[in-house]
Amino acid sequence: MIRVEQALEIILAQAVLSEAEAIVLELAPGRILRETVLADRDFPPFHRVSMDGIAISFSEFAGGRRRFPVEGQVPAGAPDLPLPHPAACLEVATGGVLPGRTDTVVPYEQVQISDNVAFVQTENVRLGQNIHRQGTDRRAGDTLLQPGTRIGAAEMAVLATVGKTHLLAGKRPRVAIVATGDELVPVGATPLPWQIRQSNPVALRTLLAPWAESVEVFHCADTAAGIEKTIRGILPACEVLVLSGGVSAGKRDLVPDMLRAANVKILLHQVAQRPGKPFLFGLGPANTAVFALPGNPVSAFLCACLYVAPWMKKSLGAPEPAAEWAFLAEPLVFKPDLTWFVPVALENKKGMLFAHPKPGRGSGDLANLHEAHAFLEIPRGREQFEAGEVFRILRF
Repeated sequence: MIRVEQALEIILAQAVLSEAEAIVLELAPGRILRETVLADRDFPPFHRVSMDGIAISFSEFAGGRRRFPVEGQVPAGAPDLPLPHPAACLEVATGGVLPGRTDTVVPYEQVQISDNVAFVQTENVRLGQNIHRQGTDRRAGDTLLQPGTRIGAAEMAVLATVGKTHLLAGKRPRVAIVATGDELVPVGATPLPWQIRQSNPVALRTLLAPWAESVEVFHCADTAAGIEKTIRGILPACEVLVLSGGVSAGKRDLVPDMLRAANVKILLHQVAQRPGKPFLFGLGPANTAVFALPGNPVSAFLCACLYVAPWMKKSLGAPEPAAEWAFLAEPLVFKPDLTWFVPVALENKKGMLFAHPKPGRGSGDLANLHEAHAFLEIPRGREQFEAGEVFRILRF
């Protein structure tokens, strides 16, 4: 049985960077960028008016002029209209081009316009005010987005403004989820007293779908022939195979042996953690990543958060996320010499994150996950853990 840190090291070492593929901008949200995006021109690309008002030459105002004949309007989207003479002004709109031979914008709130003459009613006018200067945000050629960036709303705006109708993103893997167990019935079925509905595939599909090209779900009974046939049939058609159940040490826990029979090389089996100790990881004949998770819902969910999702993210080119930490809100006692991932509800108190334990009633208590936001990683080697100690969290 190996430590959690060793398991992560082994798994992430097998996360080979996927190919990059060209996608259209509309399909980019949630994808991992695999190219450097540069500014195609200055940001802003011209001296931009930042308030509705009048554009003037400041030297005229500094010389005592307060009345400026209005010589025209420059709305947003119109080409430059230079000031015809220094003593005049032009009406301008937010987002428009600053007229040539002007250098200051006085907002309408400080101006009275009558008979086509603007009278400046304030003495508080500064040279260059209310102007967003060309190139003050970014210069043409500056790097805007780096490879490894996950594309969200802000990144979509950047891509659109530089005209990226197509871009390169990490090619997402095809994922297959296999739930094993005679006791499992479809979600829409009415279970008999000794049966349960298939909740694990639903949770796992939801968790992994943002990083996958497709997610297919299968079910097979607890028979050696059925499990081996299912595994052999699925392995060539996916890059990630996730099994749920049948991975422990019971007489009907057949998954490890059937994986070997299907030529899966097992790289680790059993990790010193709770929940999820029976977890298994291996590689299929075509380097398909194979994750065999315990059948208990909380165990399966944790292992997917802790091992499967990080493998997928790394293979897509996403950088390793920064570690997050929280204060333990109340004392805990845990005697087994295992790393304990306890569900916690997070509370932010003026910038300090506190973790309130929600241990539930074991790894089968999936309803308890609804009350939690993350797992708190409690290290092995101790039994007493005091309120106020800081531990790493794994959000879900």
